[in-house]
Amino acid sequence: MNPEFWNQKFSEQPDFYGSEPNDWLKENVDILPPGRLLLAGEGEGRNALYALKNGWKVQAFDQSEVARTHAVEAAGKWAEFLDYRIENLAEVELEQEAFDAVGLIYIHLPPSIRQAFHKKVVNALKPGGKLILEGFEPRQLPMTSGGPKDESMLFTLEQIALDFEDLKLLHLGYAQPTLKEGPGHRGPAFVLRLLAERV
Repeated sequence: MNPEFWNQKFSEQPDFYGSEPNDWLKENVDILPPGRLLLAGEGEGRNALYALKNGWKVQAFDQSEVARTHAVEAAGKWAEFLDYRIENLAEVELEQEAFDAVGLIYIHLPPSIRQAFHKKVVNALKPGGKLILEGFEPRQLPMTSGGPKDESMLFTLEQIALDFEDLKLLHLGYAQPTLKEGPGHRGPAFVLRLLAERV
């Protein structure tokens, strides 16, 4: 939780994670009926902008004021449908049963924070709402395509299945994409992907 670090990062390297949406988020947003979408740790708005253009109303948050400024500027005429807040993942309170979908794209947290945050995410979904998650798994540690270098912050199938045991798992598995998400995520990678539903 270091807003100063991210403010500097996004100031020095705009579009650090690119301007195109994450492939896994896009794939699922494309087949879901538009509704209300929550995007945590949304950075400069690449996923929010894609969703907005496809009919979604988006609530997003991040700890970086610079990232928020870039996202709102990029949203342009769609900005009226974007509610972008400055929040700390460790402290954020989410509206319960409020969202048709939640996107967690590369939201890596220490275990003590992760479990509590994931519980809040489950409660934020409407019945029938979908959770879309992608993050790095332990084989990513030696790779140069992004991600934390603390293994406890990476995702395993067992850990994610337990965190979201109250949801119906529609897809849970590993993937090996070649990332092309700006200078921050570039090259072969080992990721975990989840699609789950609140029933």
